[in-house]
Amino acid sequence: MSDHKPKKILIVDDEPDVVDLLTYHLRSKGYQVESVLDPNSSIGSARSFSPDLVILDIMMPDLNGIQICRIMRADPKLKNVPIVFLTAKGEETDRIVGFENGCDDYICKPFSIKELTLRVQSILHRTSQRTADDVKRLQIGQIILDIECHQLTVEGRPIELTATEFKLLRVLMERRGRVHTREHLLINVWNYETEIETRTVDTHIRRLREKLGAEADWIETVRGVGYRMADRKAEACST
Repeated sequence: MSDHKPKKILIVDDEPDVVDLLTYHLRSKGYQVESVLDPNSSIGSARSFSPDLVILDIMMPDLNGIQICRIMRADPKLKNVPIVFLTAKGEETDRIVGFENGCDDYICKPFSIKELTLRVQSILHRTSQRTADDVKRLQIGQIILDIECHQLTVEGRPIELTATEFKLLRVLMERRGRVHTREHLLINVWNYETEIETRTVDTHIRRLREKLGAEADWIETVRGVGYRMADRKAEACST
């Protein structure tokens, strides 16, 4: 692993065999791993451990993974921690619910430990790159967003954005590869605390795509869920 300080991974799953398997393989890759078998202890453990990524089972007694994910996304200390759902619930509707509630990836049981490790690596790689390199200047393809100068250039040409369009593009670029529901974007871009007209999001996405021109296809529509900024390197890594 390239970082001097090992990345920290928290595993929340009530199946000891799964926890032991994941812990062994992830530690062999150099990660610092902690595990929680009791979902009721998961939030407290996450707050004290401060993980870089959480692997979270969905079907658990008392407190399920969806509920834990919602609590994390509402917690100021944990809201940006990537979450990978690991679950036996593999239907499309289950995956949509997972993404709607804020997960970053969704892996079905039984799973390939090699595939899971690659997905973990790709998520941690892009989040560490954002932290280290992309604070003042974000770039995807020929799209360059200068945060300090509040300026967008596409294929070297300056593009005028409204304040809302700039904030929307920044959220998508900063969380590249992550699916955003319309409701999530309303809260994070428009600061709405309650659900209102989600068509507002669709309208601004359409305008943003028009301004991005040939680079517009970086903004992907995830049918039935929302939008994301494509992360084609990570997709190639996990397929």
